[in-house]
Amino acid sequence: MKFKPNQRTYDRQGFKKRAACLCFRSEQEDEALLVSSSRCPDQEVYEAGVKGKLCRLLGIFEQNQDRKHRTYVYVLTVTEILEDWEDSVNIGRKREWFKVEDAIKVLQCHKPVYAEYLEKLKLGCSPANGNSTVPSLPDKWNPP
Repeated sequence: MKFKPNQRTYDRQGFKKRAACLCFRSEQEDEALLVSSSRCPDQEVYEAGVKGKLCRLLGIFEQNQDRKHRTYVYVLTVTEILEDWEDSVNIGRKREWFKVEDAIKVLQCHKPVYAEYLEKLKLGCSPANGNSTVPSLPDKWNPP
């Protein structure tokens, strides 16, 4: 089978499989990194331009309206901030740290689904959303 570089993958129920990370300054998870949107540079909605330690699965979020998406959202503790990254150079994205409560407010205006991810973190929910149980990450995802 030949794979295309940006080929979509689907699970058995027909959901498009996606992954996302919430990037935090420290393991206390009290400050989240948001990056400006490519369409509206003054709106912070994406994380990018960092390296870090993948900590845990926060939850699995489903969108069933127009498109069926199942997004696996992970917590990432930032260990290195890149001076330049592809989207900052090519389309001028900027990044900013926000207290979690403030990040939720920003995201509720522009990307309510992303705000849900941080709200779940704030509530201290378990790594699975109740629909399935997901094992912890293997050591190969976090090299020493």
